[in-house]
Amino acid sequence: MKRRDFINHLGASALGLAAIQEAFADGTILSNAPIQIPTNTGVSGRVVVVGGGMAGTTAAKFLRLWGGTGVEVTLVEPNAVYYSNIFSNMVLTGDRTLSQITFNYNTLVSKYGVKLETSAVTNIDPIGKNVRLSNGKTLAYDRMILAPGIDFDPLPLSGTADNQAKILHAWKAGAQTTALKAQIQSMTKNDTFILTIPPKPYRCPPGPYERACVVADYLKRVKGGGKVIILDANSGIQAQPTNFTNAFNNTHKGIITYVPGATINSIDANTGTVNTAVGSFNGKVINAIPTHKAGNLITQSGIGLANAGGGRWAGVNVLSYESTAVPNVHIIGDASSTTQPKAGHIANAEAKVCVDAIIKLFRGETVNQAPITNSSCFTPITKTTASWLSVVFRYDPATATMLPTGKGVVESNGASKDFHEDMLKWFDNLMSDTFA
Repeated sequence: MKRRDFINHLGASALGLAAIQEAFADGTILSNAPIQIPTNTGVSGRVVVVGGGMAGTTAAKFLRLWGGTGVEVTLVEPNAVYYSNIFSNMVLTGDRTLSQITFNYNTLVSKYGVKLETSAVTNIDPIGKNVRLSNGKTLAYDRMILAPGIDFDPLPLSGTADNQAKILHAWKAGAQTTALKAQIQSMTKNDTFILTIPPKPYRCPPGPYERACVVADYLKRVKGGGKVIILDANSGIQAQPTNFTNAFNNTHKGIITYVPGATINSIDANTGTVNTAVGSFNGKVINAIPTHKAGNLITQSGIGLANAGGGRWAGVNVLSYESTAVPNVHIIGDASSTTQPKAGHIANAEAKVCVDAIIKLFRGETVNQAPITNSSCFTPITKTTASWLSVVFRYDPATATMLPTGKGVVESNGASKDFHEDMLKWFDNLMSDTFA
């Protein structure tokens, strides 16, 4: 399969798990035929999906698409729209608007028959197999999928309340994205932008380095200069090390300074000072990304879901993404503890593995013992160029984990305008596969 053909069809919604393997094997691609919900597949069951991000929305859609009308699906999501974290860095520089990365659940309801509850979960009863919502409703389930995403540890901030409020992470797209954009626009060529990166695991491994690149590019193009300091709590670049090293040392030479091992001790919001294990740094804009943990629904559930990573993440069986602590509850996306990255593309893939397993369980069948997932990510380096990485994971029965196949993580040979064009197609296809 040609590279461009592969990119154009990434995430094609017609491809089931078996068909994906066949497509890789013989190069065939299924046609873009109209999608129809099968009326009777012999499967029945009630599934409550909590969380309307990349993982949860994909799961709700494919439960109906693959399971048919006998599978009753309810999506619980307190927000009326979803702001994509993918491409949110481009909103910071004005290359995208927030509305261009905003998606709703209308198609999920009208086309796929998913029931939508715009509410929050207040209680999970795994014995009675029901969830209570903030709107007073109680939903019964046979299987439940939780996809609450991430939450953060508090930052070590000092200073006035007003100044502390100016220290943004913008690692959940939305209001903070718009606010950080305004801060960046207020910068001059004499100002410094400080970006802090938390210890792994965190959402979207290449994301912080990408943000540093697009901000540096913006300052150079629009402001005539400026400084970007990356304070990375990790010992080195966590994704695309060759591409980002080249970007820092050549493409954005003189603007970006990369500092590894910079664990944060404190941030003085009054003076704009970030004190780290390797020294103190001052900047006009401080974009501090906190240490991650699973969404509060996992860590504060009271039923033991946060049983991995020192109580920070949810342990799952990656053959089905069923919780290793609570039966009939599946956890996908950023909140789960797996060997796969926390990112939108892999969340979409995990959702499909989970859905396939739930449908087989409803049928009384054995779940797929050899699942395959793929994580691909494009990264804008400048306004007109991008790079990429990709990795295919396969289940390893010896370790009961998903391990990279072949050469492992593969990154592109630099950044180019062609890759930037591919990136736009990749995004459109992935979001269409999830929300359309």
